[in-house]
Amino acid sequence: MQHDVRDLPAGSADALHRFLGGSPLAVAFRLILLSILVGVVLAAIGFDPWNIIHSIRMLFQRLWDFGFDAINWAWRYFLLGAVIVIPVWFLSRLFGAPRGR
Repeated sequence: MQHDVRDLPAGSADALHRFLGGSPLAVAFRLILLSILVGVVLAAIGFDPWNIIHSIRMLFQRLWDFGFDAINWAWRYFLLGAVIVIPVWFLSRLFGAPRGR
């Protein structure tokens, strides 16, 4: 067809609508809501918008400390349990019934 719509150049409003992915007002509204939601999540993990570099450094420091705290926690429970489990296992192996092979 000679006058197909795809052959016509797009208007500036059409190009803006296509670039934004919707009407400018709807896109602005979605971006505002998404920014508030992301801001709440970032504030919950301790980010400060006025000092973002310090906040990122502190986040990694807390993650690092948390990792070593988890290792310390697991090590303490391992030692506490091993005080009972290892002697019981050893005594059961020492005094247990002989196993025939």
